[in-house]
Amino acid sequence: MPEVQINIGGRAFEVSCQEGEEHFLQAAAKMLDDEASVLSQQIGRLPEARMLLMAGLMLADKTAGVQDKLAELEAQLVAKTEELEALKSAPTPEPERVEVPVIPQIVNDTMAELAARAEALAGDIADKVQD
Repeated sequence: MPEVQINIGGRAFEVSCQEGEEHFLQAAAKMLDDEASVLSQQIGRLPEARMLLMAGLMLADKTAGVQDKLAELEAQLVAKTEELEALKSAPTPEPERVEVPVIPQIVNDTMAELAARAEALAGDIADKVQD
């Protein structure tokens, strides 16, 4: 069983772990050391047992918060999965009939004729104003 030296709160500890687990132990020790550093900055020097207890409790509190958030997200995932399955199994909706209005050609022709007359009148008025 490999021996690993970890540092927590400025103190060194020798810890044994399973072969291949050294990286995980170092990562866990880093998390505990980060919490112990916060304690040391806020409170100052603490007895070793109290520092480890407080740092462990702070990590446990964070872990509990993460577990609560995870449970909430899992519940949301279940709800969304059920909603998705319900939508997949729902019958295909009937296609909607969309009607697009068609302007009769006679209306287009009439509008074009009116526009031409208006332009002609505007031209006549412009000519009279210039004279």
